[in-house]
Amino acid sequence: MRTILLISRCPPYPAHLGDRLIIWHLARELSKRGYIIDLLALHDRAEDPQNIHHYRAFFRQIQLIREPPRSSRDYLRRLLWPRARFAASPDASFCPALWRAIAKRLSRNDYDLVHCFGSVAVYEFLPIFAHLPKLITPYESYSLYLRSAAQQGDLRARVALPLARRFERFMFTPFDRAVVLSDVDAAMLRRLQPVLRVEVVPNGIDLAQFRPGATNRNRNTLIFVGNFAYAPNQDAARLLTAQVLPAVRAKLPETRLQLVGANPPGWMRALANEHIEVTGRVPDVAPYLARAAVFVCPLRIGAGLKNKVLEALAMGVAVVATPLSVDGIAVRHQESAWLAPGEQLAGAVIRLLGDAALRARLSQKGRELIEDGYTWARTADAYERLYSAVCAETDASGG
Repeated sequence: MRTILLISRCPPYPAHLGDRLIIWHLARELSKRGYIIDLLALHDRAEDPQNIHHYRAFFRQIQLIREPPRSSRDYLRRLLWPRARFAASPDASFCPALWRAIAKRLSRNDYDLVHCFGSVAVYEFLPIFAHLPKLITPYESYSLYLRSAAQQGDLRARVALPLARRFERFMFTPFDRAVVLSDVDAAMLRRLQPVLRVEVVPNGIDLAQFRPGATNRNRNTLIFVGNFAYAPNQDAARLLTAQVLPAVRAKLPETRLQLVGANPPGWMRALANEHIEVTGRVPDVAPYLARAAVFVCPLRIGAGLKNKVLEALAMGVAVVATPLSVDGIAVRHQESAWLAPGEQLAGAVIRLLGDAALRARLSQKGRELIEDGYTWARTADAYERLYSAVCAETDASGG
């Protein structure tokens, strides 16, 4: 079985954070299959080193390195001077400590391949392991994210977009594969760099954790789930509370909304009343999804695949969503979810709340979609095939 050096922009815990979720589940699946994995990860939370015990069983060796700050000058230097884009020495990198840790691991172990998770935080270390089969999973196209934010009037995103495009034209090209979570992200990266070898591997769902139960649903309750420190989730919550919910309540006054998730800002907490509940962090979102009638996902900004939508579909709650919300998820309109642009979300919600048979059909087909195509076992299968392909290519080329 293969031995992997995994280099990540973050550790795999807590697993409810989207960028950590995939590392947790993939490492767990691969370790069950006999893979030997060493983890080198940057971290930015003070509690991260104390949480290693949560995932120690998945890895042979674990080392966390505090992520240093990066300046605008660091980014500009890499854009203007091509020789500075990939770090040939510790001091030429964003994080000398990580450069040295990678070199040390490579000197002491024989790895079959190197798998990087992240983008700007990890891509530049490639010269150290260029001789090995190598993959990078940047999760999403940051250019795609910025484009959606710019379209919503974000001036900072508009300024940053051409810079992100330039980075994504060179960051991933030397890797044997770049892996993203949705076809939309893959298409953006291919437009930016046609020679890039991009693969799409979606996230999965823990079907045992997210399983519809016997709980009776409250037919008046709408729900939206997210980490509200994330700007796109805040934007979605504003749309829900300012436009969607008032329009729905004008027709169905008993309707209430739950905003479930960590880090709600002050303005969101101030909205709490008899028909808007702001929960803050909860130990498990599954019970909330089990009781709600409709999951409303009005995202207008973002990229990648939305784990919250996978979870809602797995829990059998009828989903109403903007098309961006389901990028990378093979839902069918009016079959496994109801898709509508932002200005039509209220009408869609009203229709679903008034049609129990429609909600039941979306519930059943949504769950079937997840069972058939979005499990962590399938995600691990896809990565195993990629590992075999890049290792075979390297062997064939004499690398």
